[in-house]
Parts: sequence; structure tokens; C-alpha cells
Amino acid sequence: MMRHMPAALTARETSEVARANQSGKQPVVFIHGLWLLASSWDRWADLFEQAGYSAVKPGWPDDPETVADAKARPEAFARKGVGQVAGHMETVIRGLTRKPAVIGHSFGGLLAQIVAGRGLAAASVAVDPAPFRGVLPLPFSALRAASAALSNPANVNRAVSLSSAQFRFAFANAVGEDEAKQLYESYAVPAPGKPLFQAAFANVNPRTEVKVDTMNPDRGPMLLISGDKDNTVPWAIVNASYKLQKRNPGTTEVVRIPNRGHSLTIDSGWREVAQTALDFIKRFAAP
Repeated sequence: MMRHMPAALTARETSEVARANQSGKQPVVFIHGLWLLASSWDRWADLFEQAGYSAVKPGWPDDPETVADAKARPEAFARKGVGQVAGHMETVIRGLTRKPAVIGHSFGGLLAQIVAGRGLAAASVAVDPAPFRGVLPLPFSALRAASAALSNPANVNRAVSLSSAQFRFAFANAVGEDEAKQLYESYAVPAPGKPLFQAAFANVNPRTEVKVDTMNPDRGPMLLISGDKDNTVPWAIVNASYKLQKRNPGTTEVVRIPNRGHSLTIDSGWREVAQTALDFIKRFAAP
């Protein structure tokens, strides 16, 4: 698998790693997915900090820090691929003195599984994770959600934005209209198209970067969480990922949360999902 030159850590990332190391507390690394920023984890980070952990929220390479800046500079997101982002997350994790718990959502959930498969996680939680090579189901709703990028092959090297209607279908289908609009305005940013193409072709590309070592005995305990109404990563994808992961000698669990869509980490029901993740992390990576 091709490895990329690691991107330098930002000042914020460096500060969060240093803070975690100085605290001596169990670190938790939060990895965001497409169309969101690291700040989408702020409430989760607060909850975990209150529980005695030290939160680290790396961005993807070149991510702007704020939603406003991200919308003003969409080109910053272009050309980022899964291998490059995974390499950046590994750089962050290797800077920590304690092996962290790792939590990811969507493509962040895929990345959480990648770094866990490299033996870098004390425990991991993948929330509605994007599929990896070997995950075969491809429900129509997942294709429709990804069509914002996949409909134009040129988008592989571009940043892609979601319209409010596309965001409503892909993220906010399980919340009311007003909340969907608020989430779109508060959180949605452009995203690289490349990871969606990489995931779409992972099963026909033996050299794909979208690959997870599910059998590594150092993978650590893993929880997969599925939002029952998720259009972007439906249960069929999460369950197929779980079936591959549960062959690992470590603990592998899956939870299906009813009436929740892909926005489950950021919408008004976020706390239930965060608490589910926290309870799992507490069992295997105590603060």
C-alpha cells in the first residue's frame, strides 16, 4: 500500500497532543469524516474530558479551522485521499505517550478502523463507518448520498460541496426540517471527492488505500455503531464491516441505534451516541 509523506501537525493539533501527554490522562482521538471539521466533535470532547479523558481532535491535512473559513476556501480540501489522511492520523497518534482510544464517524470511522488495524488504538469506536475493501453491500441510498461526488469523474481531484437538499438526504434525513437547516449552516463544509471514489472502487483495486487489517491481534476492542435510518452508511454496510471485524481475536461489538441518520454525532440526539461510545471506551481504556 502506498504511504504518503505525513503532513505537519497544526499548532492546535500539536497543542492538544502536548496537553494530553502532560496530563497523563488516557487520550481519546476523534476523527471526523467528509463534509465536517474537527470542531464537529467539540461537545463529544467536552463530555469525554468531564469523564477524565484528554481529547485530541485532529483535522485532515490542510483543513481550515472554522466553518466560515472552510466555505471561503473550498480548494483547501481538494485531492486528499484516504492514505494521506490515515498517515496524518498515525503521525498524531505516534506523538502521544499513551496509546489512545480512537473514535471516528463516517470516513473517520473507516480511518479509526485503519489505525486500529495498525495496532495504534487501545480501543476504537466506528460510528456509521465508510466501507473498506471486502465490504460488499452497496445500497442504493449510499450511492445516492455519494452521487454529489461520484456523478462527475473530474470530482476525484476536486473539493465537493453538498447543497442543502443533498445534506438533508445524506445527513439530516432523520431530523426535522428546521434542525436540518441549522445543522447544514453550522457544520457542513466542502470535502475532497477522492475518498468517495477510492471507496467506490476498493473492491476492484487490489492496491487500494481503503484497506483495513481486521485480523491484527493488536487491533484492540472495537465497537461499531449504526444509525438505523442512515442513508449514507446503511445498516447493511455497518453489519458487513462488523462481520469482517468480529473474526479478530479481540472484542468486537455492534450497536444499532433506532431512528437516527448520518448526523447522529452532531444533531440534537448526539449525547446518546456519545454516551454509548464513552461506556464502551470506559470498559477497555479507563481514564
